[in-house]
Amino acid sequence: MPHTRSLSRRRLIQTGGALGLATAAGTLLAPQAGAAPEAAAATKVTDLGPGLVQFSLMSGVLVGDTVYIGSRNLTPSSVVGFHLPSRKVVSSTNLDAGPEPSIQALAADPTGRYLYIGVLVKSDQGKPNLYRWDLKTPEKPAVPIGRTEDRDIRDLAVAPDGTVFAVGGVPDKPPVLWQYDPATGAVANLGAPDPKATLARAVAATDTTVFFGAGSVLSGGSGASKASLFAFDRKSREFTSIVPKEMEKDPSLRELAVRDGKLIVGTSGAVDPAKLAVIDLADFSSYTVVKTEGAVIKTFTSDAERIYFASESGVEAYSKADRTISHVEFTGPDLGEIWGLDHADGKLAVVSGYGFVAEIDLPAKTSVVTDLYEAGAKAGPQAGMGIAAGHGYVYLGGNGAISRRNLKTGEVVNLQAPGEAKDAEVIEGVLYTGQYNAQGIWRYDSSRRQQPQQTAKFPSEQNRPLDLSWDPDNKLLLVGVQSDTEGGGALWTYSPRTGKSASYVNPIDDVQLVRAVANRDGVAYLGGDNAAKQGPRATVVAVDPATGKEQWRVDTKQAAGVAALAVQGRSLYGLTTKGGLFVIDVRARKVVHTADVSSVSKGFAAMVTNRGAVYGVSDTTLFRFHPKTFAVTTVVADINGAWYSGPHVNVHEGLLYTLRGGNLVAVDDRPSH
Repeated sequence: MPHTRSLSRRRLIQTGGALGLATAAGTLLAPQAGAAPEAAAATKVTDLGPGLVQFSLMSGVLVGDTVYIGSRNLTPSSVVGFHLPSRKVVSSTNLDAGPEPSIQALAADPTGRYLYIGVLVKSDQGKPNLYRWDLKTPEKPAVPIGRTEDRDIRDLAVAPDGTVFAVGGVPDKPPVLWQYDPATGAVANLGAPDPKATLARAVAATDTTVFFGAGSVLSGGSGASKASLFAFDRKSREFTSIVPKEMEKDPSLRELAVRDGKLIVGTSGAVDPAKLAVIDLADFSSYTVVKTEGAVIKTFTSDAERIYFASESGVEAYSKADRTISHVEFTGPDLGEIWGLDHADGKLAVVSGYGFVAEIDLPAKTSVVTDLYEAGAKAGPQAGMGIAAGHGYVYLGGNGAISRRNLKTGEVVNLQAPGEAKDAEVIEGVLYTGQYNAQGIWRYDSSRRQQPQQTAKFPSEQNRPLDLSWDPDNKLLLVGVQSDTEGGGALWTYSPRTGKSASYVNPIDDVQLVRAVANRDGVAYLGGDNAAKQGPRATVVAVDPATGKEQWRVDTKQAAGVAALAVQGRSLYGLTTKGGLFVIDVRARKVVHTADVSSVSKGFAAMVTNRGAVYGVSDTTLFRFHPKTFAVTTVVADINGAWYSGPHVNVHEGLLYTLRGGNLVAVDDRPSH
């Protein structure tokens, strides 16, 4: 299939006053203009410039001849209008939506005049999360029109009469079906049909019925429900469960759409593959269910003969006639995570998480790919994820990308990697990452001219890697993992030398995830946390990483789960998510010290050992512990790193690398002990 890529080979980017260069391999940025070392006693902080800069996205919907695309993990959040005929970004609007915002939900009203926008954030500040943009006057910004009591809006649907419905969720509460009435401006709570669901990600509507899809994609296990599907009668205001029995064991209902008298349903799978269902709107008991080969189904569109949907392997097509699924061939670049899929005039418009739109001409079997930054979308610094340094580079993970910064020249290249690099380590010059969602371990060798590649795959229910640690004695990469859908977690191990991997499920117990991993002298130390309100947490288990066998365990008696671990000498340091410090003597196998350090660390944290001391970083502060007294000292106050899912810190040649605000910094600290 012929393929045309409308990307220039080189382009210029300007951010923060620094001028950089870009190639087809990725974005190049110079260090921030005027950056200079800062001196504070024996600590020197060097600003290296913005961390990971790109236009990242999380949604897309076609209205007329324009694809509207919502940003992800960028401040401010924005929606851009990509005009398909000209292949240019012709409009945009910014939203004042709160910290680390993303736009996962977009829906147009039946007239095509209004675009409704739903926002999700990492922490709730009480701001509106529902906006409306008048597409007839796109130069005017979108306006806030309401707020659901759920923190996040994950999906929107507009009924033929113009009524808007929203679903999403907030931690520790069942998700609700929300209604916005454009005539009155009122936002109403229509009820939470599944009290055991942890998140709702799908909604669709007709004039008479609203369809609500939920499940346990986050905080699963501990009695949380699996895929649930309810029909809400708009007249009687009653919910009825209509989930096909073949889908009941899938973790979550992922996508819904109404097409030609049918309700199209997709799930996310774990142990079993995801499933597609086509349900007759006139008779909910009349349906067809087909298994796919992937773990997720989302983003439906259709033509007269087929229903198209996105999976982790690209675009798939369901034949309405023979009820089979086939892959839509595409010879362009890897599509990565697909966040938008629409059909018009024999063409598919595919919105990729890598920051481009692919137009696939189905009859002609040709395609055109347009980079959205090249087309006029504004790039910005993402909130960071995992960080690693080594072999002359520092890497920062984000959504759909990993930035690679040359520490000598300041050159930055954005590498493509699906999902999110939650944590990373550089081992003998090669980068290894733990990739969410259910992407396993990825590998990148800077000496080779290629993008990162998956090097180890694990069961998809073990989907969220959290912490990486290199074990030099066993020569194993150790990864602590959380299972979002099933509860509990795992320890992954991977040998770069042999390529062999192993997964030890629930090494702490069946409810505690493995939040933190550290090692010393061939022993791995695992720190437990619990996504549920009730149940054990903060257990520390020592295991042999070569076999997965437990050697001993300590109940630390902490009220909150472990946020981070690090080893110095015979002392195993642990931080909890509520700012508790505990120290375990690994020879005596007992807690020998506790303290409240919530003044410098409260919430998620990370720790490393450097120059004979353990250092920690929180959302606010970089600090260190005295190796004998365990007293805490602030190294950099108000570091306030822009982290997406918890702070990180890494060490290379004695320097600490982390984020200060949205910028990478190198910290040279020389303790006096």
